[in-house]
Amino acid sequence: MTSPLHPVLEPGSIAIVGASSDPTKRGNQAIRTLVDNSFHGAIFPINPKETSIRGLDCYASIDALPVIPDLALICTPAKTLPDIVRACGMKGIKGAVVLASGFSESGPEGAEYQRLMVEAAKEFNVRLVGPNTSGIFNTTVGANIVGYRNLQKGPIGLLSQSGNMALALVVEGTLDKLGFSTYVGVGNESDIQFHEYLDYYLKDMATKVVVGYVEGLKSGREFLETAAKVCAEKPVVLYKSGRTAAGQKAALSHTGALAGSYSLAEGVMKQAGITLVDRSDEILPITETLSMISGQLPLKGKNIAVLADGGGHAAISADCLDALKLNIPTLSEKSQAALRSILPAAAAVGNPVDVAGGTDSNPEVFADCAQIMLDDPNVDALLVCGLFGGYAVRFNEALLDAELKAAKRLPEIMKKSGKPILLHSLYEPMHTKPLMNLHKAGVPVFHSLNVASQCLAAAVDYSTAQKRLKARKTTSSVAKSDEASQLINQAKAEDRDSLYEYEGMDALVAYGADAVKPIVIRSKEDLKSVPAGDDKRWVMKIVSKDILHKTDAGGVKLNLKNDELEAAYDAIIASAKKYDANADIHGVILVPMVSKGGVEVIIGVTNDPQFGPVMMFGLGGIFVEVLKDVSFRALPVTEADAREMFSELKASKVLGGVRGQAAADLDALTQLMVSVSNLCLNHPEIDELDLNPVLARANDYCLLDARVILQSDKPKKGHH
Repeated sequence: MTSPLHPVLEPGSIAIVGASSDPTKRGNQAIRTLVDNSFHGAIFPINPKETSIRGLDCYASIDALPVIPDLALICTPAKTLPDIVRACGMKGIKGAVVLASGFSESGPEGAEYQRLMVEAAKEFNVRLVGPNTSGIFNTTVGANIVGYRNLQKGPIGLLSQSGNMALALVVEGTLDKLGFSTYVGVGNESDIQFHEYLDYYLKDMATKVVVGYVEGLKSGREFLETAAKVCAEKPVVLYKSGRTAAGQKAALSHTGALAGSYSLAEGVMKQAGITLVDRSDEILPITETLSMISGQLPLKGKNIAVLADGGGHAAISADCLDALKLNIPTLSEKSQAALRSILPAAAAVGNPVDVAGGTDSNPEVFADCAQIMLDDPNVDALLVCGLFGGYAVRFNEALLDAELKAAKRLPEIMKKSGKPILLHSLYEPMHTKPLMNLHKAGVPVFHSLNVASQCLAAAVDYSTAQKRLKARKTTSSVAKSDEASQLINQAKAEDRDSLYEYEGMDALVAYGADAVKPIVIRSKEDLKSVPAGDDKRWVMKIVSKDILHKTDAGGVKLNLKNDELEAAYDAIIASAKKYDANADIHGVILVPMVSKGGVEVIIGVTNDPQFGPVMMFGLGGIFVEVLKDVSFRALPVTEADAREMFSELKASKVLGGVRGQAAADLDALTQLMVSVSNLCLNHPEIDELDLNPVLARANDYCLLDARVILQSDKPKKGHH
């Protein structure tokens, strides 16, 4: 099945609108690169002042073309585009690449040109790449209208919102002999958007891995949905620039305040299976690795064996892998015995394996060790590090033959075992023959142990995501709760833009959450009906639509006895009025005081400008905005998503129990997060939700506060 963008991105014929006889002009250079790249189809230069350009017949207009091309490359200024796109549509051309700048990025006049151009495109069903794009190339058919030299044909699809970033990746890839299938400079995305290009790559048989540079997304929700489909089948590697989201809104909740952070994009993209790269110099190594070991993906687990010819590299490898949360399991007794039989007595054979000079006279022993280690059922991948590939350089040229034999055997062992081998070598910059042979045969080779370890971590993370995405079932929507709808409608009828805390608790209970029903006190007289008991202790909180942060207003009293309730009531009401003299005070609520123990966490939902409703999980309490140890996922949040969110926290070990505390009941927390997800999905009127804190305990959880903010046209008041 081909993509609707197939004729645009893999054209059979191309018209060059604005073709030129001047070699410095893009309309001339495009023809040259198409010819130089042996473009498979016909090229039609269009210029009313020329009869021939570079030996090709030139046509006066689009209408004068003898056939209908698949694609038009338009090299003329912005103001000409509305009429040219209309002419393309009337001719029947399916797509156009618009190079010109001077559109929406340049001001009102350019925005009007873009509007008219898109209007014409939609009228005649012409798909637009750009404007303000560097162009596209497709090495399968030789359609290079970017002008890049020495393109290598290969399995990598490239998307970029920056022409310079794309050029950097192509240049680096060319030097490394890394081949590309298709490139698109997305430009302003006036018509075709990022997620549509991803869908093309999903269906493109020539593309094994997609790599991209992204700054912002116009249709973030559609992007995530498409990316999840692609990542179930092939990796998507992205570098996202910017550590804060554009257009971050003023937020009333902790969740909203934190939602503009890079960690939000990181969380929802990871949920979709995307491999996010932190460093620009790791983009292509990770991409190339995932492409080369695609036959061994997904990995069964994250158990890595290390084979080194020196204790230093073995130790550094272990440090790098451990920092990336990869396992370095002890090899089985059978594996250790087999290694001892071929290595010196001084060799370390537990894992990492240090050959202790056992390969100095015969580097082919590396292949023997690799065979033993990959046969171990508790090993999922192998990292070889040290001098391999340079033994003939370092010691004796006579060792080259043994290195070449090992270089031939290692890829065979990898393919037979179904487990990848990554190799680090000090001699990688020299491109020695054994290392070149390894690379050609599908074994990734690195000069940096850190980069090699990052590539292994990326393979493990992608494998986990791919298995999760393939196993994901279409979640049947939970029935909408009439009770929750009534609570929201009642708040709107009273001109409130939030639920009272006890209403928020009731709404959550309607979706399966466990919460103690608060006692609502509207007046001091109501306190007389509070159940008595010498051992009872209460928490009293202000209830006001105008006071969301109760502690700041002196609106919370803890550990109250029954005979202290009246005084506490008076104090809270007085503090609230002092905090906001105009606040509409609904009363107070009473809930039983919770005994000590457990971990305070926060669960929140906010509506992100790019990605729609997203959930946040992190350590809660008053320090959440200071520590910012949080994780994000787009709704709906599944049980698997929740588990990943727990593990992503820097302080995740706290949930597992520390210093004698019992581990938190993660099953219970997971169900609460699914309940919150269902509530917010079924009731889009909810703009923000905060459960902070939730006390995560050994056998359950306790909701200590619930804040539910509704969508409103009224200006927000800040943190009142």
